[in-house]
Parts: sequence; C-alpha cells; structure tokens
Amino acid sequence: MVSGWNYRGEDPRRDMRGYTVSALSQNPDDAQFDTPHNSSTGTGKMSREEERSDRVLANGARLYNDHGHPEYATPECRTLLDLVAHDKAGERILHRAAQRRAKTKGVPVSIYKNNTDFHGSSYGTHEGYLTRRDVPTDALIAALLPFFATRQIYAGAGKVGVENESGVKPLYQLSQRADYFNVEASVDTLHNRPLVNTRDEPHSTPSKYRRLHVICGDANMSEYATALKVGTTALVLTLLEDGLRPTIKLENPVLAVKQVSRDLTLKKELDRTSGYPLTATAVQRVYQQEAENRLRGTSEETDWILNEWDTVLTALETDPMTLADRLDWVAKYRLLNEFREAEGMNWGDPYLQSLDLAYHDIDPEAGLYNGLEQSGEMRRLVSDARIEAATTCAPDTRAYLRGLFVQRFGSAVKSIGWNGVAFEYENEDYLFDMNPLVEENVSALNEEFAGANSLQDVVAILQQRKNEISF
Repeated sequence: MVSGWNYRGEDPRRDMRGYTVSALSQNPDDAQFDTPHNSSTGTGKMSREEERSDRVLANGARLYNDHGHPEYATPECRTLLDLVAHDKAGERILHRAAQRRAKTKGVPVSIYKNNTDFHGSSYGTHEGYLTRRDVPTDALIAALLPFFATRQIYAGAGKVGVENESGVKPLYQLSQRADYFNVEASVDTLHNRPLVNTRDEPHSTPSKYRRLHVICGDANMSEYATALKVGTTALVLTLLEDGLRPTIKLENPVLAVKQVSRDLTLKKELDRTSGYPLTATAVQRVYQQEAENRLRGTSEETDWILNEWDTVLTALETDPMTLADRLDWVAKYRLLNEFREAEGMNWGDPYLQSLDLAYHDIDPEAGLYNGLEQSGEMRRLVSDARIEAATTCAPDTRAYLRGLFVQRFGSAVKSIGWNGVAFEYENEDYLFDMNPLVEENVSALNEEFAGANSLQDVVAILQQRKNEISF
C-alpha cells in the first residue's frame, strides 16, 4: 500500500447548485477527534498525515481514519458484482487489520459495519455515482427526494430503538440512518444532514460529469441488499439522464424518512403536495415502472435489477418476512424478534441493542449476520474466492491503474488520489491525470499498462498517448 493522499480537486464546501459555502456544519461531539492527542509523545497534536493515516491499497481502494473510525472506500466499479465483491473485501481487510492490531497490542479489537453507536452519534455509508453534468440540479434533487425517502424499505439495515428524539415508544425500525436527517438538500455530512447531499466533487472531467455523493443509505451486510440499493439508484440516475422529470413531490420528505422507517407494516401513506397520499412501496413502484418502460433490455445487469426490484416490492406488499434471506432489516428483525418474544422483552431492552450491534460485527466467528450466511440462510451474489481476489486486485476501471502504481512502483509515488497519481522518474515529477478515465475504453489502457514492468514503460505509454492522456 501507499501513503500520501492527493486532495487535488476535493472541496467539500462546493455545492452543485453553483456556489461554495463558507463553512460546513460541525457536530460538537466530533471535536474530540478533530484535534487528536499524540499518544506517542504524550503531548501536542497529531499532524494531518498522522491523523488521517491515509493508505491506498493494491486493489485501488482507500483506507483511512475519518473522525475516529476507520473508513474503507471501494475502488471505482462498473458492475454490481464487482462492487459487492469489493465491498465485502473491505470487511476482510478491516478484520485482518483489527486482528493484527489486537495481536500487537494484546487488546481485543472489534469492528462493526453499521451506522450508529446507540448514543446519538451516526456515521455514514456513502455511495458515489458518476452522472452527467447536463442533468438539471433542481430536477436531480426533486427526483431523488421521494426515492431516497422510501428506498429504505429494501435498503435499510434495521435498527432497535430511536435516537435524538424523546417520548417515542421503543420500537424496531427499518433504517439506522433515518433518525439523523434534518434538511432536504445541502453539502453538509456531519451535522444538519441532508437527504440529498449536494457536494460537487466530480473526481472526473468537471465539465462533463458530476459525482452524486449519497449519504442517506445504511451499511448493508447483505450482498443482495447492497446490489439492489446501488442498482436501483443507478437506474433512477439513468432515467434522469434519459430526460425523466419528477412526477412525485412529497409534502415533507425529511419527515417521510422517519415515518417510513418506523412503520413495519409498510402501510403508512405519505402526503404529497398534490394528489392522493402514497405508501412507500407505491412511491418505489412509480420509479420501478418508469425504469421498466424505458430501460428493459438495455443490459443483462439492468434486467436483473428490474426483475429483483419488482420481486421485492411485490413481497413487501404481501409478506415482507419472505425476504429474510435477502434484506438486512428483515433478517435482523426475524432474528431479534424471535429472541425478544422467547425472553419476554420489549424493544427498549438494552440487550437487544447489543444483539443489533452484533449483527454488524465483521468478525466471521462473532458476527450474527455472518452466522446466518454461513448456515446458508442469506442469499449470496459473489463467491468467497471472488471476494478474496478483490482484496488485492482492482476492477477493470481506472482503479486498476491506481492499484498498479501501488503494487509495482510504490516507492516512486509521491501522492495518489481518485483522479491522479503523482510520481517521480529520473528526477522529474509527473502527474498522471486520471480525470478523463471514466469511460469503458479505459479497459484498453489497462491492458496496455498491464505489460508495464518499469517506470520507463509507464512513461513511454503516457508519451505515446499524450493526445488522449494528460500527464
């Protein structure tokens, strides 16, 4: 792996609506992590480099410290199965790091892939989608608000209890993140969180693309739930690029997020600004039918998403418990509710929160989800061999080039980021700009670089392609 992250092109204050905010909202609870204590010297503060501990891995992923917890960012993926494999590979990488830390320090280390500490704090599971810049921002936001408010009916990870709100009867809800959204749209991520994040960091050619930065989703343990969550969102963005404009406007999307999450019957109707109220499944049906009508036959993956989207919505309308082998919130509910009823507990019992947490333990020997998977109770999409390969091998995107530099030429790398690699060769500095490398034709470039066994080979390839590649 390589340290030294390149922040070129990153500005979390830049809003896709055409302006830059002066400052981001800060959660007061994060202050203790924003100025960490240097335990090696006993005094002072860590440098930014020490604090972030940024590492770029051989599979093209990024691993770093983010406000007191480890964050793994998958490499760029073009297919759902690649994404699922690299998401699960992240669990293995983090678990092995925890094991190594525990062995070195003699102290047990547990890592949970979830979104809440059950004490009022939340940490996100962010998604990034490459979208065309020519989709009007207002149309993008308007279309995503109803979709994100209801996507949790199949993408939610399930949660025991309610946070940051007093007087609510203890219950089980669909989503771990639903309690934490306050506004419809903004660039903030840590406080006053928006349902639609408007951060404008494209990590690609800015005039052509934007990167939709999604912060409202849960951390899914289920491979199927991850694929359906990302796949349906990608299809909605394709619809917007195809000219679809919003047909549904909820009266209060932020309130709707909480209403949907706290309704296990899925019968709660959401008020609209015009027209009769709709249930969350009915809202999702609108998007699914539009995708069916416009996108069926586009690709094998698209047809899989459409089929599963339809199947899941039908099951949610009839008997959600039949989805216990696919959706996290259903699997967790069945597991915890059986225990709760056997022990005569209510949902306010702290022990149920500990079981909720255990569901997300990434340790194969301790995690409740992993136990379900090992007993054959959860539907798999990728093999263990494919996941293991993804811990060291990048997908066939520009991430392959990033991983190649890490594996073969790490000592020459000065800094590295999503959109480029800065390296030194024969006392000259080079910047390999990867911003344009987001189209499918990057595969041919990857094949060419696969034969590069020296930096001389790398520079020769770049010079031969200087009309196509900036360096």
